[in-house]
Amino acid sequence: MNFTSTSPHYEYLRKKWTGRHRAIQNKFWEKHGESLKHLALGSLGGLMLLAAPHQPQLLSQNLIVSSKSALKGFDRNVLLAKVLSDNVPPEVRPLDPLEEKNITDILSRNLGFKVVTQLNNIRLNRNYGLIGGEQHLYRYPGDNLYAHADATSDWANYGDAGIAPGLGAWGYFAPSKTSFTETDKQKERYYLAIQTFLAPGFAENFARYRDFFKFRKMLVVNPKTGQAVVAVIGDAGPAEWTGKHLGGSPEVMNAIGLATGSRKGPVLYFFIDDPENELPLGPVSVRSEA
Repeated sequence: MNFTSTSPHYEYLRKKWTGRHRAIQNKFWEKHGESLKHLALGSLGGLMLLAAPHQPQLLSQNLIVSSKSALKGFDRNVLLAKVLSDNVPPEVRPLDPLEEKNITDILSRNLGFKVVTQLNNIRLNRNYGLIGGEQHLYRYPGDNLYAHADATSDWANYGDAGIAPGLGAWGYFAPSKTSFTETDKQKERYYLAIQTFLAPGFAENFARYRDFFKFRKMLVVNPKTGQAVVAVIGDAGPAEWTGKHLGGSPEVMNAIGLATGSRKGPVLYFFIDDPENELPLGPVSVRSEA
C-alpha cells in the first residue's frame, strides 16, 4: 500500500486552512457570541428547550434549526458550546447531580441519542475532567505502527503519536490479523483510557465491572468548542498522579480539537445508552433538524 500518495504540500495547506478556519470561528464567537446566543434564544424557541425542558411543545425544536441562518458556514457545534458554557462549571471538578442532569439533557436532545451518567447501576468517579493524548494500541498479534496507516486514516495527523509499548487493559482488539474487522479498527481508532479502577464499587465487583467497561461506548465533548466524538473504553488509566482523568487516542484528540499543543484539556464524558449498538464511532454533530 502506498502511503505517500497525498502531496505533502497539499497536506500543509489543508492543515493551515483547517487551523485558520477554526481560529476565525473562535474569534467570531469571542466578538459576537453573546449576540448570536441571544438571537438564537429569540428565534423559534430553539434554545428555550434547554432552559425550559418542562415545556413539551418546545422539545421538537433544535437549537441549530433556530439559528442556522446566523451560523451558516460555521460548525453547528459551536452553538452547543455556548449553551454548555452556562451549565459547565469554570473549574474542572466532579459535577453535582443537578449539573449532570442539565448537561446530559442538553447533549441528549441536541445530539439525538441518549447520554447518561449511569448504566446497569455503574457510574464513573467523575464526568468532567482533563483528557490527555494517548498513543496507538496494538490491535492484533504482529500489528505495528506502519500498519495503522491506510486510506481512511490521516497519517499526517496521527502517525507521529507512536504506539504504546504494551497492550490495552483488555488485550488485543482481535485475536489475529485475519479475524481483524472494520469494527475492531474503529474501536482502536476511537478509544479512551478511563479511570475505571476509581469507579464506585469497582474493587468489590471487579469481574462485573471489568466486563461492563470493556469497549463500553462513551461520548466525549470539548465544552469550549462543542466538538464531540463517540468512542469506546479501550484501556484503563491514566494514573492519578498524572493529574489527568482520562486519555484519548490520536483520532479522539483530533476530533475534539486537542490534537496539537499540550494535547490536554477539559472534557465532558458520559456513557451512551445504545443497547442495539446502532450508533457508529467517530465525530458527531448537533442535529440539523429535530
